[in-house]
Amino acid sequence: MLNWSELQSADQLEQIKLESLITPIVIFKHSTRCNISSMVKDRLERKWNMINVPVKAYYLDLINYREISNQIATDFEIQHESPQMLIISSGDCRFHSSHNEIDVNQILDQLKILQN
Repeated sequence: MLNWSELQSADQLEQIKLESLITPIVIFKHSTRCNISSMVKDRLERKWNMINVPVKAYYLDLINYREISNQIATDFEIQHESPQMLIISSGDCRFHSSHNEIDVNQILDQLKILQN
């Protein structure tokens, strides 16, 4: 089961960087006005039980918190996209994908790589 922690403050990004020193973090950037984003979010939630490695999941509502998305792009040196999934480990973005390329199997593979 996927238990999202909501990302609602730019201050949380510093905490996420610190948390990622211990366990990988995923951030899902979601536009509540986009059908593709809603489809990807639903697919993630249905298949998340495949993720059997330690990870904490954050959810960012892009419509209400666009400035945080901009800060994520700056802090992690990635281009903003929506929907977008990032894997943060050791304070850095180790992997990101967007739109229909967001796939639970690929996320799991990346998390396993980070475990080794």
